[in-house]
Amino acid sequence: MAKKSDEFYFDSFIACADISQRAAELLLDIMEHFDPAAIDGALEKMHAIENEGDTRKHEISDALVTAFITPIEREDIATLAERLDSVTDHLEGVLHRIYFTNVQEIRPSALKMARKLVEGAQSLATLVRELPRFKRSKTLREQVVSINAIEEQCDRLYIESMRELHADTTLDPLTVIAWRDVYTFLEITADSMEGVAETIENVVMANS
Repeated sequence: MAKKSDEFYFDSFIACADISQRAAELLLDIMEHFDPAAIDGALEKMHAIENEGDTRKHEISDALVTAFITPIEREDIATLAERLDSVTDHLEGVLHRIYFTNVQEIRPSALKMARKLVEGAQSLATLVRELPRFKRSKTLREQVVSINAIEEQCDRLYIESMRELHADTTLDPLTVIAWRDVYTFLEITADSMEGVAETIENVVMANS
């Protein structure tokens, strides 16, 4: 029973990370081929992915209610499930801000950040796949470091993008306000990925 339970939690974490990766890849595709007229359909696609993430998180929560034995601490399972889901939520949040601020054209610096988020989501998926073997994994630490590095790169891109945005005197105030929101949420998304990596690192340290 314990072995089956372990597989359920780890498989669910992997599924959540894969959902986040799909959301990141969809966001980048939407931004690279941006069409303001198609934004409603893009939102529907993203929301369908976000719903998958919610379903997985709820399944983990439901299992914890009746679980007698868990592979790691119950609180760690709940925290990791929540943080994985937050990554997908934040990716959807970027698209929401593009929508409700009525962005008409994607700025090149935003594409750079979106590409970094795809890198981060890919590293996250690789990291979560190592979690079942955390006591003997030789690459888990490398993936944590990789995600930390991507978050730092996103921080630098955020600062550069915000500086560029506010230095451009040709932009109208509404455009500046819109892009401040989008850039900020792109950076928040990178932070949420690092939050997952930190949670996993803490789990490893507590259980090694």
